[in-house]
Amino acid sequence: MALDRFNPLLRTNDLVQDLKWDTELRKRFESDEQRVLADYPLTDEERTAISTRDYRALHELGLHPYLLSQLARLVHGNGEKAGTSDAATSLIRSLLGDEFETYMAERDE
Repeated sequence: MALDRFNPLLRTNDLVQDLKWDTELRKRFESDEQRVLADYPLTDEERTAISTRDYRALHELGLHPYLLSQLARLVHGNGEKAGTSDAATSLIRSLLGDEFETYMAERDE
């Protein structure tokens, strides 16, 4: 996933950075995600993609690839051992779409 789609003006980039560094904002996001999303000047497409955990759409809209993984981690938390986190699985499932099951079968998982 290259930076070919990265849009530094996409406000979701700002939201994810803020969520990373602001514990109070993270708590508000966990308790009332829609309110936090409403407080940011996001497009309807951004809000929908965040709400539905559509990381592929966020990538296509221009969210920085690093911030995609950070958002998945913030939303889903961390797994206890490498390769088992819900965050990573959700991110990979969204990015691969219909190819996810084939990908997982090829990994024997």
